[in-house]
Amino acid sequence: MVLSRTVHSESDESLHSTFASRYVRTSLPRYGARSARSNEAAYQIINDELMLDGNPRLNLASFVTTWMEPECDKLMMASINKNYVDMDEYPVTTELQNRCVNMIANLFNAPLGDDETAVGVGTVGSSEAIMLAGLAFKRKWQNKMKALGKPYDKPNIVTGANVQVCWEKFARYFEVELKEVKLSEGYYVMDPDKAVEMVDENTICVAAILGSTLNGEFEDVKKLNDLLVEKNAQTGWDTPIHVDAASGGFIAPFIYPELEWDFRLPLVKSINVSGHKYGLVYAGVGWVIWRNKEDLPEELIFHINYLGADQPTFTLNFSKGSSQIIAQYYQLIRLGFEGYKNIMDNCQENAMVLKEGLEKTGRFNIVSKDNGVPLVAFSLKDHSEHNEFEISDMLRRFGWIVPAYTMPPDAQHITVLRVVIREDFSRTLAERLVTDIVKVLHELDTLPAKVNAKIEVREEKGLEVTKTEINKQRKFTDAWKKFVADKKKTNGVC
Repeated sequence: MVLSRTVHSESDESLHSTFASRYVRTSLPRYGARSARSNEAAYQIINDELMLDGNPRLNLASFVTTWMEPECDKLMMASINKNYVDMDEYPVTTELQNRCVNMIANLFNAPLGDDETAVGVGTVGSSEAIMLAGLAFKRKWQNKMKALGKPYDKPNIVTGANVQVCWEKFARYFEVELKEVKLSEGYYVMDPDKAVEMVDENTICVAAILGSTLNGEFEDVKKLNDLLVEKNAQTGWDTPIHVDAASGGFIAPFIYPELEWDFRLPLVKSINVSGHKYGLVYAGVGWVIWRNKEDLPEELIFHINYLGADQPTFTLNFSKGSSQIIAQYYQLIRLGFEGYKNIMDNCQENAMVLKEGLEKTGRFNIVSKDNGVPLVAFSLKDHSEHNEFEISDMLRRFGWIVPAYTMPPDAQHITVLRVVIREDFSRTLAERLVTDIVKVLHELDTLPAKVNAKIEVREEKGLEVTKTEINKQRKFTDAWKKFVADKKKTNGVC
């Protein structure tokens, strides 16, 4: 019998598995790549490193959608190679965006006639939407001041200190002073009275937040509108309102329909909302809607002859994907008003389950409000033994990503934990999270190092360490040893 031997080049990796190839025997390139590698190896190497990322479904820090239906996933993948800016080549995609704008405008009670189309645009999240709205307010204010022969070089915006960082970016990038209403303990949103007091002739708008990032609370846009109407009448100014409804814009219309915060209020001239939050679309889409055409200065709109057609556009970027816009349209027609309402009601109910579970522990103060974005923000009642950052860190051992953060000025001494309830956060997960938080508290309570540290602090201060404290320390140590021993007994394979 003749035995033959396959001859192959040294670089031929076809006979080897990825994990036996030369590609995994060297470090992954970080700042430059010279040699090529097989597609299988490139995929496996990157996939392995991404396993160290957190699980998006358990990322309770984020408002951003982490689950969509498989049918919508298919639509997104089918359109992932479409550049939205090619409107003449992809006219249906453009039409779907226009339908979304009109649906959202009607949801926000825009004063549109029967044959009138809404004024708005899809953006890359609420950050771009806020930049566009801010630019429109700035240009309108500048035009007005020029016409009056007054200085127009020192515009300002009044808002609360609880605003998202994109407002600070707008102010810095486009040279607008940001006048922030400070917070106070127990009141973590903008006070309308204080905000209106800060308004002057150079204020291009007052920005209200429908769903504070800190605790989910809706600011009182109705009161702000009424106070501004009164001040405008007294001063002759026409200071408008922008509503940052990034988180709450897809919540309030469905579960708080009587709440007046939108275009029903005469001074609300523009609204932004994040489609990738409670609009239920993956990250990358936002919307900005104007009350009418007069609120968007014509000189900000570009008419571009690109690839054979005149294309009016008002965006900061040019090229962008079509997938998220198509996904937004899918959600709007798939769910309708009734479907969105059911989801938002369910999110709110699960938030209440989590809140009640935390209250039963007796260890937390609830900082969030029942009416608002479905989230639970809470802080420890007693900080003498533990703090919120320790709880946040230890919850990661169970897979949960729960942020701990301090409040803005003048409430920076308050630290809170926050859990955002999204569509894919079920009742079972809410109950499980409470169970795991109780476990974390128990571990922190019985951690010997914490007890010893307290005794050492007392000794350093020259304070007497009583037998009771020593006995308590021994008790905690014994409990900790038993906890570890019991844990080892259950670590077998099941």
